[in-house]
Amino acid sequence: MAKRDYYEVLGVPKTATEEEIKKAYRTLAKKYHPDVSKEENAAEKFKEVQEAYEVLSDPAKRDQYNRFGHDGPQMGGFDGFGFSGFGGFGGFEDILSSMFGGRTRTSGNARRPSRGSDLRTSLTISFEEAAFGTEKELSINKHETCSRCNGLGAESKSDISVCSRCHGSGRIIVEQASIFGRIQTETACSTCGGSGEIIKNKCSLCGGDGRIKKLSKIKVKIPSGIEDGQGLKLSGYGEAGRKGGMNGDLYINVNVRPHEIFSRDGLDIYMEMPITFSQAALGANIIVPTLTGNVNLKIPSGTQTGTKFKLSGKGINNSRTMDTGHQYVIVNLVTPNKLSAEQKDLFKKLSKTNEMSESVFSKIKKFFRN
Repeated sequence: MAKRDYYEVLGVPKTATEEEIKKAYRTLAKKYHPDVSKEENAAEKFKEVQEAYEVLSDPAKRDQYNRFGHDGPQMGGFDGFGFSGFGGFGGFEDILSSMFGGRTRTSGNARRPSRGSDLRTSLTISFEEAAFGTEKELSINKHETCSRCNGLGAESKSDISVCSRCHGSGRIIVEQASIFGRIQTETACSTCGGSGEIIKNKCSLCGGDGRIKKLSKIKVKIPSGIEDGQGLKLSGYGEAGRKGGMNGDLYINVNVRPHEIFSRDGLDIYMEMPITFSQAALGANIIVPTLTGNVNLKIPSGTQTGTKFKLSGKGINNSRTMDTGHQYVIVNLVTPNKLSAEQKDLFKKLSKTNEMSESVFSKIKKFFRN
């Protein structure tokens, strides 16, 4: 298979300067490096880019290539060039310098303050507590700043020195040889354990960590109107930060226990209320429970089972929006299953009357005629 033109490989014109060729190579080497690239055939493309740069970055080889192409006397093929000595460009050290910041690059200063981790927990409350709001106490086992050293980790500031190996970064660069040259890998400093510091006399309470694990009691205010599955965020109640860093946050998932007679839809409350045949037929005043106490509900005569009545303002109040829902009472007729002789006689007499309206009968008769 014929080789592609080297200038085409790097995407530069034949009049390109050394700096333009170097810049193009940097970009393509990063793009196709097998350790980081997800491109198809990245290794082959990377090899092709290196071969092109090896020739075009060397004035003598470039002159030979410009005059004779791939068949020139010094164009011995990529295998003849080897994988090291990239003629002033610095090889992989320069590539990795641009990709990772060079052999002295670190992931920041480990001695700087760092924010504590967030924590998550759950809390179960009653239906009424969700409706009216409440205050609960949680027990959370978390890291807190050491009370003895105040997060220092040492008995005194004079006991702390910067790690001489990583110079306070907590990270070191490990170089390894590979078929592609020297590969640099960043790892935690083994001398200081990644902390960036050497502590001569560690705090006797926290052992040099600057934090201690303890059971903390936290009071949580639950707002009225909260729904099952909603979450609360308590800023600064998570894990303690390191070296004076901010605390993390605490996220609480609230679970609401179902009620025996009430159900909920947003701020509205629903309940089913049983009534007797006589109450439905003749009408009645019945006592209905609500979250704030019992109230009277008037049942008009002729009420049908499944009728829904509205009790305005008897729902749930949302403390954030100040909106208040309603309570809906759905009445259901209860059929007695144990009747006295007198009651049976009354029902027999009642059965001889036309309990259904003529309109209902006419609809049924019309159905059978079809």
